[in-house]
Amino acid sequence: MKLRRVRTGDDLHVELLAPRGWVDAAKCLAELEQLTPEAARMLATDIVALLGAPAQLRAAIMEAAQKIDPVATVQADIVIPFEPRSFRDFMLYEAHAVAAARGFVRTRMPGAFQVVRAYEALTGRTFPKLKPHALWHRQPVYYMGNHLTFATDGKAVAVPSYARSLDYELELGFVLAHPLRDATPASAEAAIGGFVVLNDFSARDVQLAEMASGFGPQKSKHFASAMAKVVVTADEILPHWQRLKGFVRLNGMLVAEPSTAGARWSLGEVLAHASRAEQLHPGELFGSGTLPGGSGIETGHELKPGDRIEIGIGGIGSLANPIV
Repeated sequence: MKLRRVRTGDDLHVELLAPRGWVDAAKCLAELEQLTPEAARMLATDIVALLGAPAQLRAAIMEAAQKIDPVATVQADIVIPFEPRSFRDFMLYEAHAVAAARGFVRTRMPGAFQVVRAYEALTGRTFPKLKPHALWHRQPVYYMGNHLTFATDGKAVAVPSYARSLDYELELGFVLAHPLRDATPASAEAAIGGFVVLNDFSARDVQLAEMASGFGPQKSKHFASAMAKVVVTADEILPHWQRLKGFVRLNGMLVAEPSTAGARWSLGEVLAHASRAEQLHPGELFGSGTLPGGSGIETGHELKPGDRIEIGIGGIGSLANPIV
């Protein structure tokens, strides 16, 4: 099931994609006699609540959608699908970590890059300092992002006033539909409600100093992230989430085709780790970390005002943001 949220005047409502087009969820829910009016109103306006509904109920909603005429969306104001209650961003891909570190050295430390390049050419091995910290191999690692600064598809993203180097990062996002605490990987995976495409924008010139402080990213990340307008329910993505193909286009030109293959940890494992002695709630958002090849620091494409960055993952969706 694919879901989005639409604003009409002061009202927000959920729409779902049926074979003939987008359908108002409220009309589908009105066809179901087992729901109280209060429950129907909540599900018709809250995507996270709908993601947490029993599978049989969502199947009944989809069946009802077959009989309802699609909505006219030419003038629709399609907004961010949900406001995350928090945002944790993992780093699941060693290939990205190594390539991004190499990109940092190439662009910020040209003298050291000569040493790195010579070492790798002579040995055929990755320069040791480019590899993730030893902790990365022992447990999932993540940083806490700013869940209040998410833009969505089509919205402008500004280069922060304190930065000179803006980067994009293509990620797979997943949102909880059920609470977790001290979860097993299996129960944690079952709590995932849906998937969305994320762009984790980064001020690279600011990030290097912040990471060196030992405290992790702060102003280099918190100014903006972006989320696609469409959420896809977990049942459509979980069985093959490590076999998805993505793309990055900069000003209409294809610059990368990342994939979700090669993650160090399963999604159940990362959520189980996050839930250790900590209560997690429906609506909390998580990122996979950048897919290998999914950032400009890896491929040599820095963003500047006037650019348009478009990213996507097959089967889930895409988003494009102008840079100002």
